[in-house]
Amino acid sequence: MRLAVIADIHANIYALEEVLKDIETQKVDKIICVGDLVGYATFPNEVINLIRKKEILTIQGNYDESVAEDLLACGCDYKDPKDLERAGMSLVWSQENVTPENKEWLKNLPKEYRMKIEGKDVYIVHGSPRKNNEYLYADNEAIFEILDQYSFDILICGHTHKPYFKVVDNRCIVNAGSVGKSKHGNPRATYVILDITRDSIDYISREVEYNFEKTASAIEKEPGMPSEFADLFRKGIG
Repeated sequence: MRLAVIADIHANIYALEEVLKDIETQKVDKIICVGDLVGYATFPNEVINLIRKKEILTIQGNYDESVAEDLLACGCDYKDPKDLERAGMSLVWSQENVTPENKEWLKNLPKEYRMKIEGKDVYIVHGSPRKNNEYLYADNEAIFEILDQYSFDILICGHTHKPYFKVVDNRCIVNAGSVGKSKHGNPRATYVILDITRDSIDYISREVEYNFEKTASAIEKEPGMPSEFADLFRKGIG
């Protein structure tokens, strides 16, 4: 089976549209979204509506949960008080602008999902199996704890916004990167393709151009949204 895995769209409809167009050229069997459809950019309902229209299997991200449940924090890891304040502004804006129907849909998303593909146990989460806002970076010691604590052949996650493919003792951890809010040093959207057979797992990380200036300008024009977020989308720095 050939999977396209998308993550961390963060209300960036322009990036999502271009990524879905790119996926159409890749002859995949299924698309999976590992969460965080909302937050930071200004098109949360457009993103949710498109994901729903495409009937894409979607996991609840930490930001999705915070918006759906009207929580006080997004579960993001901000050390700088100014960054924390801006994140709070974005969260409030998202909570006020996502429709009640879409909030209910976000609320009912699964927090995890398991499926069998070619005899392999595939475990799908947003952050980690332990917490939806835990960061599993490729060089993080937490990965080895997860391998000890949970059973799977392939773990698919997001949240870090940085794509990677790591193999430990014939078990794989795959991070899908970020469609809408990249952190790899350029503004291009990222997603991954997994081609899973009984004998192998092929991993492809793709970068997709989109009009990030439209996303950035929309943030700057929206009252209540921190205008400083616009440059994060322009530079691909988080």
